[in-house]
Amino acid sequence: MATAAAVWKFTQFFFWSALLIPPQIIILLFSRGKAAFILPTFWQHRICNAFGLKVEVIGTPVLDRQALFVSNHISYLDIPVIAGVLPASFVAKADVASWPVFGLLAKLQQTAFVSRSRATLAQEKAALSNVLAQGRSLIIFPEGTSSDGQTVLPFKTSLFGLALESGQDITVQPFTIELASVDGHEVSTQADRDLYAWHGDMTLMPHFWAFAKSSGAKVRLHFHPPLRVQQISDRKELAGICYDLVAAPLNHRASSAA
Repeated sequence: MATAAAVWKFTQFFFWSALLIPPQIIILLFSRGKAAFILPTFWQHRICNAFGLKVEVIGTPVLDRQALFVSNHISYLDIPVIAGVLPASFVAKADVASWPVFGLLAKLQQTAFVSRSRATLAQEKAALSNVLAQGRSLIIFPEGTSSDGQTVLPFKTSLFGLALESGQDITVQPFTIELASVDGHEVSTQADRDLYAWHGDMTLMPHFWAFAKSSGAKVRLHFHPPLRVQQISDRKELAGICYDLVAAPLNHRASSAA
């Protein structure tokens, strides 16, 4: 039964992808603005529905102006969860661009790819600044990798300079991804967390298949109050403030469970 359900979910995944990829390619030839996010957002909603990903939004995301969104990162499954709420471009590691299927989908979402190496840092920051100059919002995962969702890993500070050095009035909004339940029950064990979380040396497709055989997951997005970067002195201070806000809901959950 679970196998049949998983096959049906992947059938929907490829159906919606095949249906929406061609028109999205055409749209991107003419627009990189708000219109270019309409089909990706629709696709993300369809994928969340197919795989049983339920999203609870706590707080108010900044949607009326350009923003730099800052979040922890648990899984590739975060992408449809977030993108169904935020019409913005992700910043992802360069190797994601070469992933089968997912790489193409990321490009059609207008993902910005970075290697995070010192040799290319200046060039990549310039490219990301150009994205901001075009008026698009960005979503960054400053941990630089994904975790099991229990805690937030230390933030890398380099990309926080984008908000301070762009010369534009860009809002910074931290938000927290919290895994609330998996396969119909609250998260209580490492096995529960690992059904959704993709971290360490896990392999993508076996993990995705195992998740597809489950009934899905409920994910909370905690949107924290936006920050006024004019009052912040440097990127390390900004990173520290964002880290504390992002970590707070997970720390509160951990202390409540203790």
